[in-house]
Amino acid sequence: MPRPKRNKKVPLGKRLAKSGVVQWLLPRLVGLYIRFVRATSRMEEDGPGLALLLDAWKNQKPLVVCFWHGRLLLMARVRWRRLRGFHVLISTHRDGEVIARSIENLGMSTVRGSTKRGGVAAMRELLDVVAAKGIAVFTPDGPSGPRMRAQGGAVAAASATGVPIVPITCSTRRGPFLKSWDRFLLSTPFNHGLYLVGEPMVVPPDLDEAGFEAWRLRLETTLNDLTAEADRRMGRTPIEPEEPGRGRRR
Repeated sequence: MPRPKRNKKVPLGKRLAKSGVVQWLLPRLVGLYIRFVRATSRMEEDGPGLALLLDAWKNQKPLVVCFWHGRLLLMARVRWRRLRGFHVLISTHRDGEVIARSIENLGMSTVRGSTKRGGVAAMRELLDVVAAKGIAVFTPDGPSGPRMRAQGGAVAAASATGVPIVPITCSTRRGPFLKSWDRFLLSTPFNHGLYLVGEPMVVPPDLDEAGFEAWRLRLETTLNDLTAEADRRMGRTPIEPEEPGRGRRR
C-alpha cells in the first residue's frame, strides 16, 4: 500500500515573503533606504554622454538607457528628483516585485517582463515609451544573468526606433558587493560616489544576425569598461563579468 504523501513544510522566510504586510512594507523600507543613502552621499557626475542624458530628461527627448543589474540601488535615485519619464524593465519574478514597487515609490514607472516571461509585450510597451518621447531603461544582464553579459533587448529597441543607447554606471567608495548572482553593490549612507555616463550609441536599423551580435557585444564591452573605470575611480577592485552561459539558478 503506497504511503500518503506528506506536505512539505514551507520555510518561514518564504512564508513571510508572501505575506501581504511584508510585500507592502519591504518596498517602502527599500525606498527609504535608497533616499537616505542618496541624501547623505556626495555623488559626482561625469562622462561624454552626461549632457545628452540630462538634455533628454529635461526636454522630453527619447532615449534608451542601460546599466548593469548590480548597480540598480543608486541608479534608482540620481541627482534629478522627478523621474516620471523613466520606464524601467523589471522581471516578473518574485524578486522583481519588490524592486518594481520600490522604484515606483521613488517616482519611476516600471514595465514588467523578461526574456522568458512577458518579453514580447514588455518590448512593445517600451517601444511605445520611446515613441512617446520617454526614456526606456534596461538592465541588459537581468533578470538572471550571466552577470555583466548583455542580452539583446536594448539593441533591438534602439535599432527599431533610431533612438540612441546611453550606457551609464555608478560606484561608491563604501558598501559591500553582495554574494548575489549580480554582485549587487549595497552602497552605505554618508558615502562618496560617481555616476559615469558613456558615449551614446546609435544602432543602425535592419541589422542582420552578425550585425546584431556585433552591437550587442559592443554594448556589453562598453558597459564593462565604464563600470570598471567607475570602480577604479572610487578605489575599488572592479567586479569581473561572469562566464557566459552560467546565470542564476532558480
